[in-house]
Amino acid sequence: MHNIKLWSPNNKKTNLHKFINQLDKSLNIKNYADLHNWSIKHKNEFWTNVWDFTNFVGEKKGKIFKSAPEFTNNKFFDECKINYAENCLTRDDDDDAIIFHSEKKIKRNYSWKELKSAVLKFANYLKNNNIEKNDRIAAILPNIPETVISFLSTAQLGAIWSSCSSDFGKKAIIDRFKQIEPKVLLFSDYYFYNNKKVDTTKIIKDVVYNIPSIEKIILIPYEFNEKDYQLDFEYDNLCKILQQEIAYSKFEKFNFNHPLYILYSSGTTGVPKCIVHSSGGALIQHKKEHVLHCDINEKDRVFYFTTCGWMMWNWLVSALASKATIILYDGSPFIPDNKHLFEIAEEEGINFFGTGAKYLDTLKNNKIKIKESFKLNSLNTLASTGSPLVNESFEYVYENIKSNIHLESISGGTDLVSCFVTGNPLMDVYSGEIQCKALGMDVDVFDEKGNSIENQKGELVCKSSFPSMPLYFWNDHDNKKYFNSYFSKYENIWYHGDYIEKTINGGYVIYGRSDATLNSGGVRIGTAEIYRVIENITEVQEAVAVEYKLKNDTQIILFVVLNKNFEFNENLRSKIIDEIKINLSYKHIPSQIYAISEIPRTRSGKIVEILIKKLINGESIENEESLANPECLKEFELVYKNLKNNYAK
Repeated sequence: MHNIKLWSPNNKKTNLHKFINQLDKSLNIKNYADLHNWSIKHKNEFWTNVWDFTNFVGEKKGKIFKSAPEFTNNKFFDECKINYAENCLTRDDDDDAIIFHSEKKIKRNYSWKELKSAVLKFANYLKNNNIEKNDRIAAILPNIPETVISFLSTAQLGAIWSSCSSDFGKKAIIDRFKQIEPKVLLFSDYYFYNNKKVDTTKIIKDVVYNIPSIEKIILIPYEFNEKDYQLDFEYDNLCKILQQEIAYSKFEKFNFNHPLYILYSSGTTGVPKCIVHSSGGALIQHKKEHVLHCDINEKDRVFYFTTCGWMMWNWLVSALASKATIILYDGSPFIPDNKHLFEIAEEEGINFFGTGAKYLDTLKNNKIKIKESFKLNSLNTLASTGSPLVNESFEYVYENIKSNIHLESISGGTDLVSCFVTGNPLMDVYSGEIQCKALGMDVDVFDEKGNSIENQKGELVCKSSFPSMPLYFWNDHDNKKYFNSYFSKYENIWYHGDYIEKTINGGYVIYGRSDATLNSGGVRIGTAEIYRVIENITEVQEAVAVEYKLKNDTQIILFVVLNKNFEFNENLRSKIIDEIKINLSYKHIPSQIYAISEIPRTRSGKIVEILIKKLINGESIENEESLANPECLKEFELVYKNLKNNYAK
């Protein structure tokens, strides 16, 4: 199933190849497996080499890795000092640093010189308004250049950044920002999505009213102009600020592990956890991934389709520290048509193109032939994350986007703001497989008893510490939430909660979240196994499978969203069951199949299987506003009533 080779490395001298060659020859590193093993066993030497090879800017001194018996007590670069913004602003020329596109064909560019000037000016404004180290700055913003500017100004002063995308509802915003008590709130006047202009000023009054810590409010206009609005609160306009301010040119260096930003868990099962990440930990992980795993170089053009509420935005911004140009996009990827993002890739000469797996699935399902319209000569790497990329979508990329391209399926999470398993420019790409475990990440697959296993499904774990572990959770004073999130299943081992398998090729296949796995007759089934088969059926656009609990048993319930012009009937039900039976097993066959209009998702596009499971089992849910489409939940409440009646008979 996972043995179709789709791509092999060419003879190009990649950064990873150069990195290996500059290491001491006595290490006898012959291949990636040797390199990874060394990176785990010799953390001090490995991370020192990453700092040097990626041209990290800062004061490096002392022992780089300080070991301790407890996983969370290990320290990386604890005596070193850096400034994140300084690392991102090492260029000061007239080439493009940021290129912005939107679905409305709005475009803005910032040169490196203009970017640096804007960052230093806004930092001066913040400093003059009494913003200090460790103060929080909260942003409700679209993915526009001025969001990046605001973040870098925050980092320059050692303040702590936190952002939600503009499409978040007011309750979801308040649930997040109220916990961290920001001094400053940044907001935009509107954004565009799916050909609609959405006014965001209406919710700001409620946000300000509910968060008394806010002292200063700043408008960042979507089209970056001096337009004023009659609002119920005082605010400053960033456009005017940048015209008036002088630059604050000092880059104070803070401890490597100084807080940089606060990210959030999805909030679909309760109040979101506030995950605090360090400036050095996040940046050195990102530089390792960008330079070594993604082969990003100075003057490359790097794009990731993301919002400011997803960790991939943070990941993308760090590419500035590799002196690469970042491409921002705001809006629907399918407006004005399904090829729009690749039109931008062609126009801008993008070298690295990143997106969510569901975007590629959608292109595949709609039979979009990108290569018929665009040559994409500059494009070397295409990355996919957010959910498992199915075999057919791997093959779609090579058949319909570009045949000679390095396709990286990558996976990690908000918890580490980086990857556990990722791509590798020195290894073959096999259909449906993530290529390797990331350098410096002590990844393994465990069974329930904590034994390491291969060629069978188990739990994704990390057996030793890494630089981008969260510093702590905000307001988690006894670290109880932190411990329960990662270390409650296996002693002194990071449990990530992904159901995964290591393959004979040395790659990995993720089958979904562990807490969403299905149990059929005592056999654990990863939901992605079922999706891979179902979503290859012509009539089906996408699917979600969850467990329905009976007194002494569980049943698999399957929900399908159909493509246009198809209806759910007995013939389609039989076809779905036959496909599952032929490609998987009898144990994978659902007890019930329901056609629905939409699958609930988080605002970063992830399917919320656990929430659906709760709904169809009659459990209450919280924080509907954390979803992008809460209106579709009513369908699942009706299914609960239907199941309850059926199984009561």
